[in-house]
Amino acid sequence: MTSKANGEYGEPKTSGHHPVRHKIRGAGYFSRIGPGIVTGAADDDPSGIGTYSQVGAQFGYRFLWAAPILLPFAFAIQETCARLALVTGQGLARVIKRRMPNWVLIVTVFLVALANTVNIAADLSSMAAVVTMFSPISQLFAVAFIAILVGAAEIFIPYHQYARVLRWLCLSLLSYIAVLVVANVDWHQVATGLTQIKIGWNRFDIAAIIAIAGTTISPYLFFWQAAEEIEESGQAPDTSQSHIKAMRGDVLVGMLSGVFVMFAIMTTTAATLNAKGITEITSPEQAALALAPIAGDAAGVIFALGILGTGLLAVPVLAGSTAYAVSEAMGWHESLERKPSQAKQFYAVIAVSMGIAVALNFIGINPMRSLVVAALLNGLTAPILMFIIWWLARDKKLLGEHASPWWSNLLVGVGSIAMAALPVLWLFAPA
Repeated sequence: MTSKANGEYGEPKTSGHHPVRHKIRGAGYFSRIGPGIVTGAADDDPSGIGTYSQVGAQFGYRFLWAAPILLPFAFAIQETCARLALVTGQGLARVIKRRMPNWVLIVTVFLVALANTVNIAADLSSMAAVVTMFSPISQLFAVAFIAILVGAAEIFIPYHQYARVLRWLCLSLLSYIAVLVVANVDWHQVATGLTQIKIGWNRFDIAAIIAIAGTTISPYLFFWQAAEEIEESGQAPDTSQSHIKAMRGDVLVGMLSGVFVMFAIMTTTAATLNAKGITEITSPEQAALALAPIAGDAAGVIFALGILGTGLLAVPVLAGSTAYAVSEAMGWHESLERKPSQAKQFYAVIAVSMGIAVALNFIGINPMRSLVVAALLNGLTAPILMFIIWWLARDKKLLGEHASPWWSNLLVGVGSIAMAALPVLWLFAPA
């Protein structure tokens, strides 16, 4: 089936990305994990941290139930994207290009690229604000420096080396678990928030759900997950059941870590900021500054450093997913493993995306407004793309015996409908 898929639906693939990911358990797991953990960690980018902080500060423990509810949907869509890539040997945009009308491909890639670039601009702004908290340099200089540093690393370091850096940056998520430990959390209220679903019929509550869902299930993660599954490593693609099971474990661990950090941030800000009457957070760095006098200077510093670490992880994922989507749609050579001279257009997309993001900061775009725009674009794109992925995952001509199982189809299908329904509900809800 693999050779047919590779030969019929696109350029032949002679290599797979994770030949050593042959089992889930055992010593040395960290060296074997694939893009699942990086994808899950990148889900908690500075803009996501800002969203979760605002929800925790404004609503307290009330929306903690979103964490266990969203986890299976986030896992199912990422597992499906990985499955499509493993079986076809192609990235997500290439598969859409082969099986869907061109206008569908153009619209989805444009929206994803636009949302990603705006998101990068907001993330760079938050990271720079953290740098200025600890040094006398200006905000704009910090934005440019971080962008050049991250962009150069992504362009000039081969993926097999760069991936190790990304995996170690995942440890920055531990900072939010550390803050959770030192905060004075009311665990009885946590249990109530996790087990009792309370949604008011008003735009404030529905907007909070849209923000949480859109930040947790973001289109850029779909393209990144698929693309990194097929990054070249000199081995034949492995579509055995054992490898698919290992891929599933990798994705599960990644999304579990990302959703747990979401829970940790909302819980921490509920226990500190909301408990002290601070209900309005305009940026992630403001959350860090507000935490310091309440939970201690160490908590504020740890929270701030976590923003920097997750940004260093998420920004290259955002830029990389844009480059994969655009390059696959245009039929260009794409791979972070290739040298810049071997994939000029691919790396040019990364450079242009980063350059526009820096320019948005220099012209004075409001960081929080850019987050709202990015969240809106993600919210509009996600259900459309999820439905497309659901349709492709059921295509037995494309995937053969490796078509998605019923439980995955059910979760992705229900998730698509729910994500599409939320903006409609918001329109009809009272202010």
